[in-house]
This record gives sequence, C-alpha cells and structure tokens, in this order.
Amino acid sequence: MHWGWRFPSALQTMRTFYDGMADGQLLTATLGSLRRILVAFALSCVIGIMLGVLFARSRLLDETFGFVVVALQTVPSIAWLPFAIIWFGLNDFAVVFITTIGATWTMTIASRSGIKNIPPIYLKSAQMFGTGRGFRLFYQVMVPAAIPQLITGMRMAWAFAWRALVSGELIARGVGLGQLLEEGRSLGDTSLMLCIVLVIAILGTISDHLVFKRIEDRILLQYGLNTAKT
Repeated sequence: MHWGWRFPSALQTMRTFYDGMADGQLLTATLGSLRRILVAFALSCVIGIMLGVLFARSRLLDETFGFVVVALQTVPSIAWLPFAIIWFGLNDFAVVFITTIGATWTMTIASRSGIKNIPPIYLKSAQMFGTGRGFRLFYQVMVPAAIPQLITGMRMAWAFAWRALVSGELIARGVGLGQLLEEGRSLGDTSLMLCIVLVIAILGTISDHLVFKRIEDRILLQYGLNTAKT
C-alpha cells in the first residue's frame, strides 16, 4: 500500500498551498467560491427569514406546508443540480441556485422556531406600550428576541451552503475551490485535494469566530440579552 501517495505529508500540502498562492490559482479559486457563496447565503437568509416568519405567524400555513420545509431539508442539495443544469446551464447560476437551496430550509426552520418561541409576554407588553402589530413590532421586538436562534440558523446555513457550493463546483464550470478539488482528483494530486479541504475548513472557522460570533455578541449587547453570560 503506497500510503505516501494516498495521503500527502504536511510538507507536501504546505508546498502545494504556497505554490497555489504564489501563482494565484488558489487565491482566484477562493475568491470565486466566496463570491458565489456570499450571494447564495444572502439570498437564503432573506428567503429563509421571510418564510420562517410566515410559518411562525400563520398557524394555517404552518400546519399545511410546514412539513414540506422539513422534507425539503432532508433532500441533498446536489439532487437539485440536474434541474439547475437544465434551467441555467453549467454556469454560476446553477451553483448559486443549489447553494441557496442548500441553506434556505435550515434558515427557514431556525427563523420559524425563533419567532414561535418568543414569550407571549414580550408581544403583549410591546402592544401595551403602543408598538402596534405591524413592522415596528417585528423590527423592535420579534427580531431582537429571536436573534440567538437566528444566529444559530445562520451558522448552520453557512455550513450547509459550503457543502452545496463545493458539490456544485465539482461538476459545473467556473473557477472555484470545488473545481480545483476536481482537478486534483483527476491528476491524482492528493496534496492539492487536502489543501482545498483545509482552506475550506479554515474559511469556515474564521467566518464563525470573526463574523457570526462577533455579530451575535454585538447584537446581544445592544439589546441587553447577554445578561446570562455576565
């Protein structure tokens, strides 16, 4: 068994990373993937939160179509790729589509749970102080109260988005980490493959600690919801 060929050494991987950054190939692929995932993630957050609010505020809608969201979440996002290829072709639109699908349902379920679990006393108190039942109630009371659940949903949606993105880029055209991963497979370059995996893991860790964690702490502090941590 040629384990040196099957699994690269740390030195090989570091050399591949350096070479990829030096010639710009790895940086270009990373930027291409980030561009796609940011667009898809933004779409999934907007769509997911809107659907989550609708399901949380409408009992009829939740009981009628709520199970559909749960069912769709169990479907692997890569299963939508044949549809995306037929509708959009082998391009960025197809990748963004399946990435959005991969993250939307998680965001929908998290938003629904966050809104439904708001203590009724919050809503009644807000209405007593003249907040009303419209947009002000949603923006000033419901969103802050649901923030912890929404942030958790965003973290999960971000992870699901990466899985869908790489799956789509493995097949669709365009410069990206998934395409570079497929190139490494076709060349038998395991150091390149491991390098891509590590880059994705590092990006995920950085985004969680430097983006989502900071957003969560700042919003919780702003709305006075961090008393349990102090």
